[in-house]
Amino acid sequence: MSQTATMTGTAPASSKSLEDGPRGERPKPFFTPKKIIIYTTLVFFSLYFLFPLYVMLVTSFKTMPEIRFGNIFALPNQINFDAWHRAWTSACTGLTCNGLSPGFWNSVKITIPSTIVSIFIAAVNGYALVNWRFRGSEIFFSILIFGSFIPYQVMLYPLVMITRELGIFGTLPGIIVIHTIFGMPILTLLFRNYFASLPQELFKAARVDGAGFWRIFFEIMLPMSLPIFVVALILQITGIWNDFLFGVVFAGTQNLPMTVQLNNIVNSAQGTPEYNVNMAATVLTGLVPLIIYFVSGKLFVRGVAAGAVKG
Repeated sequence: MSQTATMTGTAPASSKSLEDGPRGERPKPFFTPKKIIIYTTLVFFSLYFLFPLYVMLVTSFKTMPEIRFGNIFALPNQINFDAWHRAWTSACTGLTCNGLSPGFWNSVKITIPSTIVSIFIAAVNGYALVNWRFRGSEIFFSILIFGSFIPYQVMLYPLVMITRELGIFGTLPGIIVIHTIFGMPILTLLFRNYFASLPQELFKAARVDGAGFWRIFFEIMLPMSLPIFVVALILQITGIWNDFLFGVVFAGTQNLPMTVQLNNIVNSAQGTPEYNVNMAATVLTGLVPLIIYFVSGKLFVRGVAAGAVKG
């Protein structure tokens, strides 16, 4: 029987069973030296940046005697929200002691229109530079990008003179115009690169169907541009909300943003420093950008990657 199987060319059952076994690549271990180095580095830098936030939070919940005689890194013996209430309602921000709440609403009134106007103008600029090129468009784009590399301090005095002549220096429209102007160059670059990465066949088909400039922009380009709009939204909100220089120069005494009032609280020369109030005010000031990042972080990464496809 075995002789017949050998003559016909069929392998014995024992040799076939030896050939059957695990196939493919051997599974790699999870903890490789490369992964250990990467995760160790990420954890180290995460702790490095989160540690100041931890100190601010635990200090804001402590009383002043506990801060003076306790350990700065220790947790509070009892959570106390008095510093947060005082930072929001009664901390002195100069000549007045109304807390950060007026500065918060001033920042809202500055940030919302500045963000909307600058993003809309930059989106139209990027769309026109890609799909409706005109003579000198590349020169215009180069000048626009060159303007983003000029330090703000260099242009500060000329802008003061211009806004004063226009009658908007120290007013809410004045600070909105300033933020809109300085936000456009980098946003135009992002929108131009993003629109350049979209298929040109969509634009050409819309032109064949008779669609014009604004119809193509609103009905075709905008629905496909959510990621880059999120990127522009985050960049503008964080940039305008955290701005100090333009706020202290152009906003005027009645429209001081939250960052300027935070500086007045921390650097107040009246009485003894209240570190718990200072820390609570600092966390309150940075809360809006943090929430924006946490809510739309994934879209931010997608938009940045899409906006960097073409130059």
